[in-house]
Amino acid sequence: MRFGLLCLVLFSVLLSALSQIVLKAGMTSAPVQSAIASLNTMRVIAAVSQSWQVIAGLLCFGCSALVWLAVLSRVPLSTAYPFVALGIAITTAAGLLLFNEPFSTIKVVGVSLIVFGVVAVSLAP
Repeated sequence: MRFGLLCLVLFSVLLSALSQIVLKAGMTSAPVQSAIASLNTMRVIAAVSQSWQVIAGLLCFGCSALVWLAVLSRVPLSTAYPFVALGIAITTAAGLLLFNEPFSTIKVVGVSLIVFGVVAVSLAP
């Protein structure tokens, strides 16, 4: 895969992962959590729709989809799609680093296998 196409694929994956991270931050923020705890659907909708993080995450997700469309128009699906799995590695690491989520040995092994698989696919002719 040409370097420019690889950059486009990785940009889409990074945008997608970033969107998940920002959405997680928004949904775990105090105002949204308070609304969820109230069990009032309208309050939850209001809190979520007023969260800049949720809005930013959704915008980032939309941009990621647009970039992904550009990827699909230029790269074979069987080559491009495995890169989506890198988003799993990125968001798993973000969960550990930003949200203090547990990170077990089995997660390390699983994420390592994902990264190895993506590298193998990217090197295949």
